[in-house]
Amino acid sequence: MENDSLKSVLLVITATSKKNQIATFFTFQDNNAENAMDFYVGLFDNSKIVDVKRWGKNAPGAEGEIMHATFELNGRQFMCGNSPPIHEWNFSPAVSNYLDCNNENELKKLFSELSKNGNVTMPLNN
Repeated sequence: MENDSLKSVLLVITATSKKNQIATFFTFQDNNAENAMDFYVGLFDNSKIVDVKRWGKNAPGAEGEIMHATFELNGRQFMCGNSPPIHEWNFSPAVSNYLDCNNENELKKLFSELSKNGNVTMPLNN
C-alpha cells in the first residue's frame, strides 16, 4: 500500500515538472520541422520523439505537416512546428543551444553534422 502511495506522488511530481518545463521552440515556415526533428533525434543519444500533432484538412497549415511536436535531445525537451503565416525570415538564428561534449572528437563530429547544408555564422574555434 505504501508503494502505491509513493508511486502516485512520484507520478504527480514527474507530470508537474514536465508541465512547468521551459523548452526551446524551433519555428519553421518551409515545412521542414519534421526533417529537423528527425535529424536531431537521430544525432544525439538518449533522444526521442515524444508527441506530434499534425495539421488536418481545412486547417491553416498544409495537411499532414507538423503543427506542434515535442521531442527530447539527451533527455532535454524541445518543440517545433511549421508556421502557416509567411514571415520575413525563414528560420530565426536568434536561439543558440550549448552542447557539452565529452571530448574534441565528439565536438568536431557534432559540429560537422550540424553544419551540413547550413550557414555557419560562428565557426568552431577555441
